[in-house]
Amino acid sequence: VRLVESGGGLVQPGDSLRLSCAASGRTFSSYAVGWFRQAPGKDREFVSGISWNSDDAAYSDSVKGRFTISRDNAKNMAYLQMNSLKPEDTAVYYCAGRLGIVRVSRWPETFMDIWGAGVLVTVSA
Repeated sequence: VRLVESGGGLVQPGDSLRLSCAASGRTFSSYAVGWFRQAPGKDREFVSGISWNSDDAAYSDSVKGRFTISRDNAKNMAYLQMNSLKPEDTAVYYCAGRLGIVRVSRWPETFMDIWGAGVLVTVSA
């Protein structure tokens, strides 16, 4: 499975943005999906994760209540809806996958099997 992110860009504080993660291959539904981000000068961090069948999700404290993760296995797509964006949300956002039925939690990046190349989100006035 190959992952490709899209939907990034430059927005103002308070705006919304939806990131998409397109997966190639017929086994996307076998993967749990996570979104991670890396801000300039910082380590990559977990943002959100969702189970293979969408029955469970997790968020970091910094985005809980503002971001929503979802997926559509029929379309081989995953999404991250980001609302009320703040300058501190500025980062490269990555989609990642972990094969198998796994418990959703704030996964470390080493837990993931596959990664997209990332998409830049800049929040600035």
